Amino acid sequence: MSGPASPQVAPRGVGSTGSSFHYSFGLLPRGQRRGIESVYTFCRVVDDLVDESDAAGGRAGAAEALQLYRDEVERCFHGTPTLPVTRDLQGTIREFGIARAPLEAILEGVAMDLSRSRYDTFDDLRGYCVRVASAVGLVCLSIFGCSHPRSRDYAIDLGIALQLTNILRDLRSDALRGRIYVPLDEMAAFGCGERELLAGDCNAAFHSLMRHQIARAHRYFDSAAALLPREERRRLLAAEVMGAIYRNLLRRIEADPAHVFRRRIAVPRLTQIGVTLRVWITGHAGI
Repeated sequence: MSGPASPQVAPRGVGSTGSSFHYSFGLLPRGQRRGIESVYTFCRVVDDLVDESDAAGGRAGAAEALQLYRDEVERCFHGTPTLPVTRDLQGTIREFGIARAPLEAILEGVAMDLSRSRYDTFDDLRGYCVRVASAVGLVCLSIFGCSHPRSRDYAIDLGIALQLTNILRDLRSDALRGRIYVPLDEMAAFGCGERELLAGDCNAAFHSLMRHQIARAHRYFDSAAALLPREERRRLLAAEVMGAIYRNLLRRIEADPAHVFRRRIAVPRLTQIGVTLRVWITGHAGI
């Protein structure tokens, strides 16, 4: 799964416990931070099923393990989970009133990664992004205490923006595993073949394709910003920090798209600290 995003976060990348996670959620009150950590631990565990299946070729075993986690989510709502990660998750579900649907959507996203490695159109890819990233954001809304109708739309679009950025950042690592998350019809339209992309051939067609993908990710960031309800802006500051860090990452990819095939692009730690301070100061000032 290309390396989720939101509090927003997709299970891979965005949902990791790396520095962007730390700066986004480290300043939350302890109870909320503990809840977020239980959700992201769950996301990481189920996301690892995809990595393990790619490494060992064990899709059947991963599918069986995924069913175990489906059963565990059922027990979170109607019973007693048997695993430490889902027992912690159940406590968060009860404390913050988390709905079942987005948790099941996250598992559906993992199932998609176990059954396919290509997406024909952006409509197909968008459905994947909603499951692996936006659904995590919807879970986080309950932890943040957000109930405004536009907060849900904000979470969906920010999750898509984060996941699209992950996809571009992880082109090389996904290609090494035989995965392509760029829509195939758009690759064809720009004259970029699967073989060339998997080989990291950064020709003119590749750069045109990347400009198109980058522009779309920017549009989703813009849409999320426009949807952010002022009434809940302070409650969503952690999400805003994550979004600002990832938009900085997108701009770094935009500056040199071929760089994604040379090494993993990252936002430097000091830049992340600066972004975090700027978002928190602006948010608390009500600007």
